Amino acid sequence: MSERHIHMAGHVAERHITRAGQGGGRDVFEYALLRVVPRVERGECINAGVVVYCRARAYVGARTHLDEARLLALDARADVAGIRAALGAVERVCAGGAEAGQAAGDDAGRRFRWLIAPRSTVVQPGPVHTGLTADPGAETERLLDLLVR
Repeated sequence: MSERHIHMAGHVAERHITRAGQGGGRDVFEYALLRVVPRVERGECINAGVVVYCRARAYVGARTHLDEARLLALDARADVAGIRAALGAVERVCAGGAEAGQAAGDDAGRRFRWLIAPRSTVVQPGPVHTGLTADPGAETERLLDLLVR
């Protein structure tokens, strides 16, 4: 099944809708960037991680990378250790187990939704995007390389 959408510029683009089992071995996944906003009132941010969720594979994972030089260029007094701790906590919640704290008993989808809920803290999730993947773990690493590093 496919749909056609007309864009404002008059161009026609096709968007294909994939039904369950028709993804060619790929599953739908969702992801959000983790952004560090050292001074919320200024709104400046750097990407510092990615959270990926794939319902079909019961997968939720996060990978982070903090570019300390870029962070300190935005705010020379940024709490680098605190930000690293917050990013590490996101990775632990995704991994589950005892280190995930109260979230350990939640399923992957619930942990993802909790992690991407809007916050007004220094580490904030960005908007959620979707895609198709055959390997959500590899997709997490690919997105980190593409959008963060």
